[in-house]
Amino acid sequence: MSTISHTDGFARCSWVGRDPLYVAYHDEEWGVPEYDDRALFEKLVLDGFQAGLSWSIILRKRENFRRAFDAFEPTKIARYTPTKVERLMQDEGIVRNRLKIEGSIASARAWLDTMENGPGFSKLLWSFVDGRPKISHLRSIKQVPTETDLSRKISKELAGRGFKFCGPTIVYAFMQAVGMVNDHLVTCYRHPDFATRPARLTKSPKR
Repeated sequence: MSTISHTDGFARCSWVGRDPLYVAYHDEEWGVPEYDDRALFEKLVLDGFQAGLSWSIILRKRENFRRAFDAFEPTKIARYTPTKVERLMQDEGIVRNRLKIEGSIASARAWLDTMENGPGFSKLLWSFVDGRPKISHLRSIKQVPTETDLSRKISKELAGRGFKFCGPTIVYAFMQAVGMVNDHLVTCYRHPDFATRPARLTKSPKR
């Protein structure tokens, strides 16, 4: 299955299903280029928490994560103490995984170092794709990779800088989410080339 049609008249990537929360995420966030340093940090940490779980779990807990992790401000997370870690381990609103919580602290410190002594987090990431999204032309979910040579290269760079939970598969999911690669299927209305094909839809998507 490539795309599925929805009641609003639009064809979307089949992984979306019909969950309104997922539909909104697909339409408004997934694959949209993100260049903000802090927002990129948040997404990388959340993708790390997703490891071994479904994204729907993280998406439903995202506001709880933002509350618990001080709106993902790296300067604050980098100063978390063991006492704070224990409080997070008792927070039922998030994924209570000690390694991932401690990993987010290490990643916050790596982010600060990259911002202060390196090119900046956004510039570092986007330099791997020359500052613009790589547009895929996939026709089936089966064609979507779980990792690539590029995600392995970025993963190695991030790990070398001290980031945690940044393996090639996590990094590729991150790249898709923040628009470094656009993996919307060619039959999905959110694919960049949609406008070049004959219009078959009469409604405008809710944005």
